[in-house]
Amino acid sequence: MLNEKGERELAYIVTIDEIKSIEGYDRVEYARVNGWWVIVGLNQFKVGDLAVYIEVDSKVPSNKESFAFLEKRDYRIKTQKMCKVVSQGLLMSLSDFPELFFEDLATLNNLEWCYKKGVKSNLPAQSVKVGDFLTKELGITYYLAADNERKRKSPDKYAKMAARHSKLFKNNKIVQWLYKHTWGKKLLFFFLGKKKDNSGWPAWVIKTDEERCQNLPQLFPGDATKWIVTEKIDGSSTTFTMRGRGKRKEFYVCSRNVCFDTPEKAEKCYYENNIYLEMAEKYKIQEVLADIMEKNPDLDFVTLQGETYGDGVQKRTYGLKDGQHDFMAFNLIFGYKNEQPERKDSITMTTILNLYKIPCVPILENSYQLPSTCEELLKYAEGKSKLDGEMREGIVLRTQDGVNSFKAVSNAFLLKYHQ
Repeated sequence: MLNEKGERELAYIVTIDEIKSIEGYDRVEYARVNGWWVIVGLNQFKVGDLAVYIEVDSKVPSNKESFAFLEKRDYRIKTQKMCKVVSQGLLMSLSDFPELFFEDLATLNNLEWCYKKGVKSNLPAQSVKVGDFLTKELGITYYLAADNERKRKSPDKYAKMAARHSKLFKNNKIVQWLYKHTWGKKLLFFFLGKKKDNSGWPAWVIKTDEERCQNLPQLFPGDATKWIVTEKIDGSSTTFTMRGRGKRKEFYVCSRNVCFDTPEKAEKCYYENNIYLEMAEKYKIQEVLADIMEKNPDLDFVTLQGETYGDGVQKRTYGLKDGQHDFMAFNLIFGYKNEQPERKDSITMTTILNLYKIPCVPILENSYQLPSTCEELLKYAEGKSKLDGEMREGIVLRTQDGVNSFKAVSNAFLLKYHQ
């Protein structure tokens, strides 16, 4: 689930929406939270109960007694087929985490779960509610170390400044107070900042991460909205962006989390070769973005985002071998001064980028109406890739104006390639 900053949370409070039996198995049940189905113990929950849900791709801490039963699974939470059904994620009771919660009698004498006082997270004592995020409080991380590295938050210029003057920012209350305010940060940077602090992730670029359909129960049953459906490519998120005019134009190449704005960073790419710079050169992205800005003089910036895929990027190589890689765009964003950035819809993006011979994710449908259930959409997400005719990862759906979007990842794909 994405938080208000668009960052993925791996653990949070849910309510049990549905429970059903599994034919042939009398010690377990099938529980649904939003669009996720999870195997749980018989009578472990009832409909309406609060629970802690931990998403797939997660790794739970090995030093917590509550997770000791996962030792044989390397403390990993993943999509798996059990008891002839697909189980995604982990559901646990609030009582499994006594270090974080406690029971308290509310004024109406109803038993109510509350956050425990004095925990290291410094959470105030408050009633637990659906949607409360617990990723940090429970120490949940991504299972793959590479994902933790690629998806960690990039430090901005102010954070870099504060890190260089750590003693001052730790001990000086006036500096601490200034740092809490936007104008105060700017003032501190005027006196303490350095030019090298400005290097890093471009502030105007939003990192890519689509919400999953299982976390959007409000979309089902589907209404009359018409969606553009594109194929989801299993690769590494890649961002190219340009800002400014004339000789002041700045061009950046980024992975999901790292901006390769210095030679040192370019050499420290996660992959053996810097596949992001490789794609920038292959498709002459800097020249393309410069041309787009020249043809659209009102632009303050333009950003192109997509997936770099192929040999050594993910398990799914789309037939590319011997160090071969390729790129497919999924976002083209125009930024105007003092206005909200405009993300072009998939059809308009494809039309523009075709002029520069930059490949875009395949459009599967341009007027798709959602089915009545999330399960039907996940079934539709399965299918053959337009790239090589083999299994596709899933689909991404966008509104006709390009504003809203979400993804549906094939469970069959996850069972084959993410084990």
